[in-house]
Amino acid sequence: MFVQMRKITVAEGFADQVVERFQKPGIIEQQEGFVDLKILVKKTRRGDEEVVLLITWESEEHWKKWEKSDAHIAGHKAKRNEPQPEFILHVEVGHYEVKAVKQGGQSAAAED
Repeated sequence: MFVQMRKITVAEGFADQVVERFQKPGIIEQQEGFVDLKILVKKTRRGDEEVVLLITWESEEHWKKWEKSDAHIAGHKAKRNEPQPEFILHVEVGHYEVKAVKQGGQSAAAED
């Protein structure tokens, strides 16, 4: 499996807006190889907030196919001229290969 991680740092009070945007149904859910999208919000008392998106794919090849798809490219082109919201302070992206998964007391090495 393959995971894309996006860590979005936003101004205090705006995490819910990011969650709402990515919680809505979209075309990614219909893509071949898409497993799931987890939305995490870092627990903070005050100050900047972090929202982490973990997008899991069956393989890196499935993710690459999505990145190059007409639907994905069209979605980005449609937003190209829109300014990024001022409350978004920083975005960090990482790509990870899943090497092992533990579930319910079991552990297994990830298959390549």
